[in-house]
Amino acid sequence: MFLLRPAKPVEGPGGTFLCKFVGSSLLCRTKAQILFSIMGLMTVNRPLLVALFISLLVFTPLSIHLLFAQTQGPQRVPVPVPPPAKRSPQGKKDRSGLPPVPVFKDIAKDVGLTAVHIAAPEAHYVIDSTSGGVGLFDCDDDGRLDVVLINGSTVERFRAGGDPLVTLYHQEPDGTFKDITKEAGLTRRGWGMGVAVADYDNDGKLDLFVTGFGGSALYHGLGNCKFEDVTEKAGVGGSGFMTGAAWGDYDRDGFVDLFVSRYSHLDMNNLPQFGSNKFCRFKGILVQCGPWGLEGESDFLYHNRGDGTFEEVSVKAGVHDDIGYYGLGVMWVDYDDDGWPDLLVANDSVPNYLYHNNHNGTFTDMGMLTGVALSGEGMELGNMGVDWGDYDHSGRLSFFVTHFEEQPNSLYRNTGPHGFDDVSWTSAVGQPSYPYVGWGTAFFDMDNDTWLDILVANGHVYPQIDTLETGPRFREPLLLHRNNRDGTFDEVSKESGLAALPLHSRRGAAFGDVFNTGNIDVLLLNVGEPPSLLKNKNASGYHRVLFKLIGTKSNRAAIGARVTIRAAGVKQFSEVHGGASYLSQNDLRLHFGLGTAAKMESVEIRWPSGKIETLQNVAADAIYTIVEGSGIRSTTPLPPPAGGATNGAH
Repeated sequence: MFLLRPAKPVEGPGGTFLCKFVGSSLLCRTKAQILFSIMGLMTVNRPLLVALFISLLVFTPLSIHLLFAQTQGPQRVPVPVPPPAKRSPQGKKDRSGLPPVPVFKDIAKDVGLTAVHIAAPEAHYVIDSTSGGVGLFDCDDDGRLDVVLINGSTVERFRAGGDPLVTLYHQEPDGTFKDITKEAGLTRRGWGMGVAVADYDNDGKLDLFVTGFGGSALYHGLGNCKFEDVTEKAGVGGSGFMTGAAWGDYDRDGFVDLFVSRYSHLDMNNLPQFGSNKFCRFKGILVQCGPWGLEGESDFLYHNRGDGTFEEVSVKAGVHDDIGYYGLGVMWVDYDDDGWPDLLVANDSVPNYLYHNNHNGTFTDMGMLTGVALSGEGMELGNMGVDWGDYDHSGRLSFFVTHFEEQPNSLYRNTGPHGFDDVSWTSAVGQPSYPYVGWGTAFFDMDNDTWLDILVANGHVYPQIDTLETGPRFREPLLLHRNNRDGTFDEVSKESGLAALPLHSRRGAAFGDVFNTGNIDVLLLNVGEPPSLLKNKNASGYHRVLFKLIGTKSNRAAIGARVTIRAAGVKQFSEVHGGASYLSQNDLRLHFGLGTAAKMESVEIRWPSGKIETLQNVAADAIYTIVEGSGIRSTTPLPPPAGGATNGAH
């Protein structure tokens, strides 16, 4: 039986949705989608379905306009811009109490990051537009972050055997990077999409998982940035159009499991031809076909057996995606703070999944009921990159997701038991993002003032968009949202120097303290071009701290651990994630800005095993390595904070 769940009224497709449980997943579709599905099945049992169709029409009246709009299938529909009264407060605000906006400089070329991402300039197929991710991780445990870049490919190159999935750069002691891909053993070829890092066998050496079209790769870390390809042995090669990946110990057995999202079904020998039908048009121009008009694919959940092999359990666990949505960014997160990792899957042009962990190896999709599946107006959006963070110091993790053009990036504020509120417009993150196509993103404290800011990497999917006289371009600017500490954000890319950078069509974004300065830097993938590495030249003078966690009873990389700190009356917390953003891997170390506080009164670690440990009176301005059950193993001082802030942090 269907349950009626009204959404807020909005122009265009949306409105009321009908929902039912399919296994443990809540399936919700618009009334029009259900009606036309019934019409398509009438040849099977016409009398029964006609009766059902009529009763449904009577029960849920629907305008003719909406009915015919939905016959076109899933589409990226422009979101109406609300009137000023429903957006963030207008007028000039006094920001004199905030620290100066940090300046970011692209130093990729200067430090040797020159590998060119492989992409077809014309992007005639949807697969040309989805690659790829980037990653920051320490592959030899020398204390310096190394860089992994997805290489991409083209249809012609893939048919000829493909390209190496990734390029790996080792950070040298002088801060430059050396290409060590071949000697590292990362030789598998194909069409790379995304990356995620963990220690799946708890041997103390980080492992690298790479998603790709037609086959993914699991590289087992051997130490000293050497890897062994164990894909077939482990049983995680997969199939189809694999995009996002995330590690998480969903059953808390001490071994991380692996979730992989898939996008659409593609036959490389029978690709939908460029501009060939109604699904291959955009603003009057011919473009690549998809995702609408293409068959979606289910997802994979690989349960770690603990012996180096995995079992695919997506159906048994309730995360298979029987509907076949277009999966992209994925992330394990304990959104309800019950100590068990839940799973967010961002689906392009259709509802998101938020799988709540049932603590018994199964999940229930709560996306619709919590409010994160659709926009606040009830619309399906082009969901791409994702992150979670406590941006408002509420003690709860809120959700941020990037979207397609003419759809604002969404910020869903976690209200606790009542679910999430879409505050995209009132927080002012929606307005600046509306013209762009957003991808990689993260909450991060760019100035160490204790408040989380947001960066978004943008880039269109259609190079042909440049033929239009006006409107968006293929290469787009970055967005940087500064937290105003009142639930709103200012877009400050101009003040930060980001607006002056050359434009690119960007995809993945990875965040981490690349040079151990205490500031978070950003690694970006540029489609068809070398990457960008944005060095954060923050000079606020504020204190900061980083934590590297090592599990013993928990998984060795401490994926899923939560650290909560209290400093000068301010509580902050964050979790360790094996995969986030858009198909990317952030620094596994957790970073906190501390403002003017020179120490933390307490540091609480909730390990994935459930064990809780607390440290007292921990000094700021250091990188701490903490071992489960043993406390602080080592301390590496950070350089003194640069500059000198005159404004308080909180």
